[in-house]
Amino acid sequence: MNERFASTSERVTSDEQVRRHKPDYLLVIIPLLLVAIGLIVVYAISPALGATDGSAGSHYVSRQLIAIALSIIAFLITARIPLKQWRKWQTPLLIIAVLGTLLALVTPVVPQYPAHRWIRLGGLSLQSVEVLKFALLIWLGSFLAARSKDGTIGHTKLTLQPLLIALGTIGAIVAGIQSDLGSTGVIVAMMAAMAFIAGMPMKRVMTIGAIVAIGTILAVSAIPYRRARLLTYLHPADNCLTTGYQACQALIAVGSGGMVGLGLGRSVQAYGYLPEAQNDSIFAIYAEKFGFVGSMVLIGLFVALFARLRLIVERSSDMFSRLLVAGILAWLSTQMIINVGAMIGLLPLKGITLPFVSYGGTSVLFVGAAMGLVFQISHYTSFTARHVVKRRPGRSSHEDSDDGRRIRRPYHPDPSGRA
Repeated sequence: MNERFASTSERVTSDEQVRRHKPDYLLVIIPLLLVAIGLIVVYAISPALGATDGSAGSHYVSRQLIAIALSIIAFLITARIPLKQWRKWQTPLLIIAVLGTLLALVTPVVPQYPAHRWIRLGGLSLQSVEVLKFALLIWLGSFLAARSKDGTIGHTKLTLQPLLIALGTIGAIVAGIQSDLGSTGVIVAMMAAMAFIAGMPMKRVMTIGAIVAIGTILAVSAIPYRRARLLTYLHPADNCLTTGYQACQALIAVGSGGMVGLGLGRSVQAYGYLPEAQNDSIFAIYAEKFGFVGSMVLIGLFVALFARLRLIVERSSDMFSRLLVAGILAWLSTQMIINVGAMIGLLPLKGITLPFVSYGGTSVLFVGAAMGLVFQISHYTSFTARHVVKRRPGRSSHEDSDDGRRIRRPYHPDPSGRA
């Protein structure tokens, strides 16, 4: 059996390691549907938002259209630039992200958003943590792929220590100075998923998890407003007029939608009752308009997208590609879970946008860039090869490998080359 697998692999990879084939077009269709849904909701609540803050009725829609156009451009760019080039750019990207974060820390704040999270230039604003997510995605993918290749993925000094230093720095700046615990959670999820896929031993992953848990407890207990948010989450009805106002209004919006919703032009909560109706609270507004049925459709689209990403993780032809897609899957799924969970009272409010749907230029831009990377990788996915590398007593001849991981080969257009 080993000889059969070796000969087949040599025949498949004799010409080239990977052959380009048709991409997964669902990676374009599903995000476009989600973006269209978000644009419809923003358009529907624009009159309410304008009546509340005095802006023009087309203000939010026009800005969202610009953000979507830039996101499409970013998608096309990242889908065309080869992955090996992104690996070469990992250091410059990380430097840009660090400088952007530092610039956000010295940028004057505005009363509406008092935290140092945005770089503001005239009427434009850029959320620095979105740049950091994208840069970390490239750096982590390259770093962990190299450690996996040279067999040091479980090494404490070479792998675990750099990850902990990066995690500690991010926690101190993003969660500490910028007061963005939600985005820190998303970054931690990305790091954990990518480390696991790279083959880091579970003891090391659990060590990182324990450190993160301790840090989260300290971060919540040390700052009064975070303690207040936690208490509000545990007892939302006790603080509906103070710290729990947004949580209570979100539940009212979701409950008002009923089974099929109130309809596009009949939103009540968008008229100044629900804070950040176009951003963090857009799922509650969506549920008010489209009800339980519409909410299940929206969540179903996200689940379908995540299923496609998971499939590409399994079929990616090299470790760097696999890690990139795993990181993007963790990024998008964690944000979706936090946003939806907060709006229905299952999680505390964290100020996290709903990917593709929420209003906001920076989030839409970098999510589009991330999806461009996945679309490029989907050109080079592989098929499953069900052969045994090393037989063990009592194992079936069709089990995949001795370490429980499925063996995969590069795509080959000849059906006879597929196991």
